Amino acid sequence: MAEGIRYYGTGKRKSAIARVWLMPGNGKITVNQRSLETYFPVETHKMLIQEPFRLTQTLGQYDVLVTVKGGGIAGQAVAIRHGISKNLLHVDVALRPVLKQAGFLTRDSRIKERKKYGQKKARKRFQYSKR
Repeated sequence: MAEGIRYYGTGKRKSAIARVWLMPGNGKITVNQRSLETYFPVETHKMLIQEPFRLTQTLGQYDVLVTVKGGGIAGQAVAIRHGISKNLLHVDVALRPVLKQAGFLTRDSRIKERKKYGQKKARKRFQYSKR
């Protein structure tokens, strides 16, 4: 892989959107101009983000630059994982079966359902009375 190449991918989960750039490097991950350790203090979230690299044996080979917004911390972590997985496909298409089997290429599309008019909430109705 040539120096100076950057791969871009968008990862999403629920309402979290992560713009992910992957470039050759030594494994440094930057999220919203902060290090991975300061943005995600919980160890579980850090493991989620690094999982695609562990699965494909590419840990420490790429630097990752991420801008993420929306959703909660857990949703953002999975959105970043989704973006990294999509970028690894740009690098090497042979990694697809491994990432697909782990479910990293599937977007979690569950979002909040909108409130409908004439209703109290998205699904809650007013109490029905016959008389």
